[in-house]
Amino acid sequence: MKGILLGAAVGYVLGARAGRKRYDQIVRAYRVLADHPAVQGAAGIVRAKVGEKTGFGRHQPNANGHRRDPVIPRAH
Repeated sequence: MKGILLGAAVGYVLGARAGRKRYDQIVRAYRVLADHPAVQGAAGIVRAKVGEKTGFGRHQPNANGHRRDPVIPRAH
């Protein structure tokens, strides 16, 4: 546990010293990687496999046949 905290502290200090320019560079590199078609395809496969195993993402319709959105609360 101490190693994790030490690593986080060192990362924070080094990140703070790197400044905004380096942060922006890291964010751009991450976005290029995340938007790559191969990464998107792999992420879709992983989501599908997790959904198969856990049932996450499947919505059971209500009695009236409509799905309920679990994020947006309904006003009564």
